Amino acid sequence: MKYAIVGTGSRHKMFRRAVADTYSRENTLVGLCDVNEHRLAISAAAVAAKGNGIATYRAEQFGEMITEQKPDTVIVTVPDYLHHEYIVEAMRAGCNVMTEKPMTIDLDKLKAILDAQEETGRSVTVTFNYRYTPARTQLKDILMSGAIGEITAVDFTWYLDRVHGADYFRRWHRYKNQSGGLLVHKSSHHFDLVNWWLGSSPVSVTAHGRRAFYKPETAEALGLSERGPRCHTCPSADRCDFKLDLEGNEPLRELYLEAEDHDGYMRDLCVFDDDITIEDTMQVHALYANGATMNYTLCAYSPWEGLEITFHGTKGELTHRHVEVHGVFGGKQDKAKGSESMTTTLHVAGQAPQHLDVWAGEGDHGGADPVMLAHLFDPSVAADNYGRGSSYIDGAWSILTGIAANTSIETGETIHIDRFLAENGIKLPQKKW
Repeated sequence: MKYAIVGTGSRHKMFRRAVADTYSRENTLVGLCDVNEHRLAISAAAVAAKGNGIATYRAEQFGEMITEQKPDTVIVTVPDYLHHEYIVEAMRAGCNVMTEKPMTIDLDKLKAILDAQEETGRSVTVTFNYRYTPARTQLKDILMSGAIGEITAVDFTWYLDRVHGADYFRRWHRYKNQSGGLLVHKSSHHFDLVNWWLGSSPVSVTAHGRRAFYKPETAEALGLSERGPRCHTCPSADRCDFKLDLEGNEPLRELYLEAEDHDGYMRDLCVFDDDITIEDTMQVHALYANGATMNYTLCAYSPWEGLEITFHGTKGELTHRHVEVHGVFGGKQDKAKGSESMTTTLHVAGQAPQHLDVWAGEGDHGGADPVMLAHLFDPSVAADNYGRGSSYIDGAWSILTGIAANTSIETGETIHIDRFLAENGIKLPQKKW
């Protein structure tokens, strides 16, 4: 299979290595495309170091890349608000598409993708690596077994610490018209997990959210009144636990600081700027087609990082807790290590709680990435009993919860999904679980 990648920022590396290195016997990387020639050259050099030549193209030459290199599949790893442009153009040029989550960020862009898919019949794969984390797959296995009976309700909280969480407020993600906000960019992972775990999709969504922490008032309270527009030149950087040191971080310096002259993109904007348009505190309530409900909370300034989830069922309860970071001290993360960071408990009514051995794996995202990449790029991998592969249908349903939640926050109303789609001229097939 021949692949081309558009977008050579940090997230494309996983796919580039998989195609050009790990699974290069079965696949060939034929082209790289980016708006920034510096980052493009860095990526091309990494491929060349493996003994492979690679054709490179500027963003405006994307169509030329497809015409000249004839990839079977285009991998899209550009900023979220541009996903739809490359997905649609690739499909109409006869290519299948593999894209990072979220598939896109709003209903107009979603409609463009769905219309192009119906027109062309090409496939779109959305790479939800969280489905492949062994511990999350174990939850699916337990739920599929019927151990807690019918799932009636889910309580799900995701905690972002003050390093990881802050990072969304210094990059392009901090503008809702570029990322869809955290309820689309980040939470599409979580809403996809719930759809997959439940084997269902939402029918109504109500939400509340606000920017409570990453704002000028917080900086003033922390004694950071003399702030610059970015960490690199900020007079208060040495006193700020939220600073990002591009100069002292070799990968970030090479990929971003040294690339600024090519497109003007600054990776280290102040997290307390007044013009940020995304929320940092969000709660969502959703009703699903199978009758289950979900309460979801995302906090982007927690003292620790991880997740807590409880599935309530007619026979019992299943809970899972994952501590990824114990805490942030002096701006540095104290990362949790080993299996002790995760606990899973099955409590069947009338029985003592069972503290289960949590499934574990090696590699990024808790062992998820190697498993997902094998399923994506190795044709010899056995069929997946858990249905972890994700199409454009999964991609659409994963972002609909967040898009509806954004609308609910804006209007104060409950959003009914069928009506929401119909009013925007969108026909979305139901997922067949």
